[in-house]
Amino acid sequence: MTAVETPTPGSVLAKLMAVVRAEFRAEVYVPAPNDPVFISDRCIVAGCDRTAETLKQRLCCAHWQRFRKKKNYSSIEQFLADPGPPTRGRKALAACVVEGCRHGRWNRSGLCRKHCGYWKRAGQPDLSAWDAPDLTPSSLASAQCRLPFCDLWVESRTKQFCEGHYVRWLRHGRPDLERFVTDCGLVGTAHIDLRALAPQLRLEFQYALQCRYDARSRVAPPRMVTPAVRLASTLDIASLLDLSEQQWRAAAAARPNQSLIFLLDARYAIEALRDGTGWEIEYPRDVWRLDRLPGIAGPGGRPCGRARLRFDRISHPRLRDLGKRWTRLRLTSGLSIGAARAGVDALTRFSDFLALAGVDSLADIDRPLLEHYLAHAMSQPGGTNIKKHRIGSLNTFFQTVRQHGWDDSLPAGAAFYTGDTPPIDIQVDRRLAEFVMTQIESPANLDRWADPSAKLVTLILTRCGLRVSSALSLPFDCVVHDGQGAPYLRYVNTKMKREAAVPIDEELEAAIGEQQRRILQRWPGGTPLLFPRERSNISGDIPLDPGTYRNKLNAWLKACEIHDEHGRPVHLTPHQWRHTFACRLINRDVPQEIVRVLLDHSSHAMTARYAKLTDQTVRRHWQQATKVNIKGERVSIDTEDPLAQAQWAKTRYGMSTQTLPNGYCGLPVQRTCPHANACLTCPVFLTGPEFLPELREQQRRTLTLIDVSQRGGQVRMVEMNQQVLTNLDRMITEVEKTMTEDTDTSDAS
Repeated sequence: MTAVETPTPGSVLAKLMAVVRAEFRAEVYVPAPNDPVFISDRCIVAGCDRTAETLKQRLCCAHWQRFRKKKNYSSIEQFLADPGPPTRGRKALAACVVEGCRHGRWNRSGLCRKHCGYWKRAGQPDLSAWDAPDLTPSSLASAQCRLPFCDLWVESRTKQFCEGHYVRWLRHGRPDLERFVTDCGLVGTAHIDLRALAPQLRLEFQYALQCRYDARSRVAPPRMVTPAVRLASTLDIASLLDLSEQQWRAAAAARPNQSLIFLLDARYAIEALRDGTGWEIEYPRDVWRLDRLPGIAGPGGRPCGRARLRFDRISHPRLRDLGKRWTRLRLTSGLSIGAARAGVDALTRFSDFLALAGVDSLADIDRPLLEHYLAHAMSQPGGTNIKKHRIGSLNTFFQTVRQHGWDDSLPAGAAFYTGDTPPIDIQVDRRLAEFVMTQIESPANLDRWADPSAKLVTLILTRCGLRVSSALSLPFDCVVHDGQGAPYLRYVNTKMKREAAVPIDEELEAAIGEQQRRILQRWPGGTPLLFPRERSNISGDIPLDPGTYRNKLNAWLKACEIHDEHGRPVHLTPHQWRHTFACRLINRDVPQEIVRVLLDHSSHAMTARYAKLTDQTVRRHWQQATKVNIKGERVSIDTEDPLAQAQWAKTRYGMSTQTLPNGYCGLPVQRTCPHANACLTCPVFLTGPEFLPELREQQRRTLTLIDVSQRGGQVRMVEMNQQVLTNLDRMITEVEKTMTEDTDTSDAS
């Protein structure tokens, strides 16, 4: 290994030597077999142990060249049937034909160099009758070829190689013996050769490999890293930081795209090691690198990658300083990256206006100036909603500056008021037409999903009304059950940042179980997610991106030819299914409060966008009322239980859609009832004081029916109705007892 110069304390070299682990310090890095990060597929030719160099055909370099040169192969299958002899370097070298001689062959006679000389001096007799001299070395251990996989003898002690490998060494320009031995052993194997790099540059590549291994997200096969190493070795640089990102892109213009990505990732990692991470490092910068800020994540907990917040576009210096302070406060308080970026955009637009107006001081931002800005903002390109959000963000910024006393020069009148901007057009009904939903929910069309994971996401969105970000971030164990065994989908409301649950049917529960089995087949160690990203996700910790799902959705809609009533192709967003789910419930007379709980809205105003119905008191009455099952036991919902909201919504949902003359059905409406016309013997039947007259009337009729059946000798009829009578007696007794207790309590008070 080339010696590394003594590093200066605090330098990049010193930091590299401190963090690069021993297993990555090798000049030639050989990954472990089946390593998930540095994975290298084997050549698909039978008997070939080389690594595949082409992803498409999965052939090693030698077999790929052979396949391309031979025109008589019409397909890869035909080539695999007859790939030809073993490739060079992977077949044993021929030994001398003389029995017992292990010297390499010299010419067409089949003899080694020494036996060939003896044979010629003997007059070239018939080899089968020739008495060849014994040339066995006195010491076989020292006569062995230096290459570990070769068992032939050396021609002389000075050569150290057998005849064939000695010629190969000469053709390679007589390189260093140890390097030649190493190179011969590496031919066709998965390895990353870093010997051509300068000492610090080699350490930087080793650190980049270590970072890839530790992150366990993207793969780094040798076929991707090797071109990057070759490019770096041809440039007159001592460090990856010697070139900017733009210069690396220009230098790697003719290189494979994946190699460029590895180079940029390596440079970014070295830059982070040099500069450090955290607010102390990023805050003074005018372009924040969000992945270097602790606790900052993208939507649904996804990594924010190389997301940036650009304050360099805010030309007003004081506005830029206050904007950075405001944005840091918002990010650390849990605001999303998207909302923070919208706030920076609002400040950028306002800064451009101040430059046009010639305003340099915050003290000059008064009400007349803001009215001028309102007119300016409304004249700019963009929709009304975008303009209104920009003005709203700017108003929030002004309020925060005054609230925290960041700049006393900002006038108190620097504010916007209600009515300053046109109201946002609220789309009350964004649901999809049932004509379209019928096509989407068609079993034949659902079966046309090529990706079963995307199909399940579609089922969850259409049947549960989740946001796409909440659906894609579902935990692996997302199904829970209540005391009655009814399944619920437990998820995180990514907008409100809280956990919620929604009832599901048995079919969807089974589909989720199938998805869990598919995940465990690919990630046997398990993953925390139900929908992990398919690529660049070795550990399975990164959720599927919404953009990826939308692309698959659009392709599926096109393949199924989903169209509207006029025959036009349908273009939809996953969020429209949430509106459709809510509108369907409203149209079935489900109270708005139930819809609010199922959608996990914080306010009725949000739910009112789906339907203008209210049912604010139904839950209070439901919790206070007494419910009795067929055993005469009181049934209650624990208001402190995590599933209380979802349980009550499920029960109230069933009450609203399954009417019974003498009580309530506790079975979720999505399930098929196995107790048809047998409610009084059903374990999920519930009743209460409001049904006492109906229960007493049914008790009377049941007694009459039992009496008639006994006189007629109908034993089976008596047995069936006796169970109904027993349950009625229990329920009536408990209901009357409850009513008596309530009366006594009222009199005492």
